[in-house]
Amino acid sequence: MKNMSRRNFLRMAGLTGVGALGLAACNGSGSGDGGSGEKIKIGVSIWSSTDALGSLSVDIIKRAAEALGDVEITSVVDQGHVSEQVTASIETLCAAGCQGIVVCNSADSEMTSAINTCNENGVYLAQFYRMISETDSPEVFEVAKNSEYFVGSVHEDEVGNGERLIELLSQDRDDVPEGIQKGSRNIKLEAWTVGDATFQLRWQGYKNGVEAWNAANPSDKMTLSEPVYANTSSSEGANITQQFYNQDNTMDALIVAGGGGDPLVGSIGQLANMNLTGKIRVVSTDFLDDLEYQLESGGMYAESGGHFCDPLYAFLLVYNAVKGNYAVKTGEYGYEILFPYVFVSSVDEYKAYEQYFVEQPPYDDDELRELGAMSFDALNAAATKLSIEDVMARHA
Repeated sequence: MKNMSRRNFLRMAGLTGVGALGLAACNGSGSGDGGSGEKIKIGVSIWSSTDALGSLSVDIIKRAAEALGDVEITSVVDQGHVSEQVTASIETLCAAGCQGIVVCNSADSEMTSAINTCNENGVYLAQFYRMISETDSPEVFEVAKNSEYFVGSVHEDEVGNGERLIELLSQDRDDVPEGIQKGSRNIKLEAWTVGDATFQLRWQGYKNGVEAWNAANPSDKMTLSEPVYANTSSSEGANITQQFYNQDNTMDALIVAGGGGDPLVGSIGQLANMNLTGKIRVVSTDFLDDLEYQLESGGMYAESGGHFCDPLYAFLLVYNAVKGNYAVKTGEYGYEILFPYVFVSSVDEYKAYEQYFVEQPPYDDDELRELGAMSFDALNAAATKLSIEDVMARHA
């Protein structure tokens, strides 16, 4: 595993189901403090250990466990983001003797049961790609605060993501392919589901970015449409893009906020059908499989995406909690790491991303060991500076 590229890992996972590990790794009688000489046992509850993102998430945790040396090979339970299966997965991992668990849950409501199960079993718990909303789920938030075993959350900075995409759209750049708009001012917004918490945060970031631009450029103002929702359908993405243009053919940018990639594919395809490729800047979140081609052709202007390190940092939070290095205090929510997205707006940037985040992990074994020994403040600082430029500088 140590010398296997991430792409080869994905290929292997698809053929063998290597992500669906047995629970034997959590069995044992470890002391819980990591000081008995026995390895710490940490389990993972994830939607899928074999799809693209899930495989990379499991892979980087396994690499960290191997590099650290005092952690048992991580056990994985696939729960499909089905609420009953999410809560059952925590019970399963606790029953198997895990001392810590990292979970990507599907809803805040599941965390009450998950935290209570961990409290009853004395098992440390942290979230990845997720956090509990104090505003939307105050009762669940209180359960987390009052727990002696809820370690915290690692998730992306969605507001900052939205602000940065607006900044990229606004730029008058000379290095874009011929025919692409130099700076966008009339932006249309395609969303996926009404009320989705992640979209709401991204939307706030878009609005913040527009407000900041307009405050600084009162004579050259930018407009952002209200969102129109495409769900997760390619055909709906195409239809909405056509609708936007029919209603306002002066639009010069389209944000496809997310939705699993299919709405974006539909929107890009529709712009191509309308002979508008490169004439309307398109930005989105979550990388396309053919992003290099789309950046080169003008189908995409810029894209932001995750770098699969959220689960690594959640793993390190739990690891240090089990070892007694990170204190978990009742009355406080716990540790929170807000990850920046990776932004790609050129073919060269995409190639660097592919080299340092896909073909190989962004951290080598020595760096993983350094991360495992850091204080929380140092770990948080390492997380928030993770970027293509950061990795290139470290591995030059």
